[in-house]
Amino acid sequence: MDKLAITPGEPSGIGPDLCIEYAQYPHDFQMILLADPKMLQERAQLLAKPLQLIEFENDQQYSSEKPSGNGTLYYLPVKLPEKAVPGTLNVNNAAYILETLDLAVQKCQNKTFDAMITGPIHKGIINEAGIPFTGHTEYLAEKTATEKVVMMLATDEMRVALATTHLPLKDVAKAITNDSLRQVLTILNHDLQTKYGLASPHILICGLNPHAGEDGYLGREELDIIIPLIEQLKTEGFNLTGPLPADTLFSKKKLEQADAVLAMYHDQGLPVLKYQGFGQAVNVTLGLPIIRTSVDHGTALDLAGTGTANTGSLNYAIAVARQMLKGQQ
Repeated sequence: MDKLAITPGEPSGIGPDLCIEYAQYPHDFQMILLADPKMLQERAQLLAKPLQLIEFENDQQYSSEKPSGNGTLYYLPVKLPEKAVPGTLNVNNAAYILETLDLAVQKCQNKTFDAMITGPIHKGIINEAGIPFTGHTEYLAEKTATEKVVMMLATDEMRVALATTHLPLKDVAKAITNDSLRQVLTILNHDLQTKYGLASPHILICGLNPHAGEDGYLGREELDIIIPLIEQLKTEGFNLTGPLPADTLFSKKKLEQADAVLAMYHDQGLPVLKYQGFGQAVNVTLGLPIIRTSVDHGTALDLAGTGTANTGSLNYAIAVARQMLKGQQ
């Protein structure tokens, strides 16, 4: 039976709400929240939802006879320094968020848990606390001593991976190198094979420049870097198409023929995916020694504690983590 670690994320946001709502319905796996139990009880009371907390023990054997649904949640306690007020960020609680992530990574690496699912965080409040933080993806790479990871967002209809992630636009072109693209495509291809069970995944590759450079007229990165690498990787058995102009790549006909798209930068690929499936998408970190998925949305501070938050993305993040567990080879 799958054991999934859930980090609810920013305690003043909707992460705890989503977990409490999800716990109201039956599920056939063990869901363990890494969080402050008092905070969870307070939020459940505010939401007027039943909540029964059971502290997780490493040697617990889960069976279908153990309770799931009806507000039952397993948890590992992580103490919150100060009371979480829905909708109000507190810099003194920033380190708590990272403590939950650290514990989840540790427990996944030692095989206590099979995968981790992360709730939404607020990068600004973590940095305001004096902790340099650019995002889950980079943080988890550091914590697992992984040299290179790849961010991929997915819906039922498309998967979009990123060659570069949280960079100013002015820095993107110089970050597109033969070595970096080779690393990204190798990780993407490998994880689609080993975690999704795709024997020969077909990957569409966006050009960096408008019209994929238009034969060098609008930029030479395609001619000098991207095309030569694609041709080399094809000789190594990769199933690649590109570089293609991003403004026409995301058509239904092309996407139907692909298992994933590689976009050159964050806002080249993700606006299309989020328009198609916002709130029903998942963020996956490829290249890690563990399985990690995440919701595709932010903390939604204005919705915290109101009972109006939508669990769609959390549902999908859990489903994809379990799909990846089944697809592992």
